[in-house]
Amino acid sequence: MPMKILVVLNDPPYGTERSYNGLRLAGSLARRDGVEVRVFLFGDAVGCALSNQKVPDGYYHLDRMATAVLRHGGEIGCCGTCMDARGFTDEVLVTGARRSTLDEATDWTIWADKVVTF
Repeated sequence: MPMKILVVLNDPPYGTERSYNGLRLAGSLARRDGVEVRVFLFGDAVGCALSNQKVPDGYYHLDRMATAVLRHGGEIGCCGTCMDARGFTDEVLVTGARRSTLDEATDWTIWADKVVTF
């Protein structure tokens, strides 16, 4: 049976490195055999899943990191209430990330063997 890990992000995509490190960990976990990863984005962290981010050369791209988690079989849920508060629509999310709910975050927490928060 695979190890099930939920990574919860709360911080904005840029300005601190917490979300960056959370997505780095999620991406590394997603590439491991026998591990299922889900990432839930609350608050300003929903900005991590916005597509087509423009950042300075040499700076990390959280949209690309989120896509890598998805490409390796992970799931990404974005708090719908948090998206609405920031004016984000479903169409601006990277392909594969989706609007979610507190109920789903609750379900994912129960599902997980381990929960890691950033």
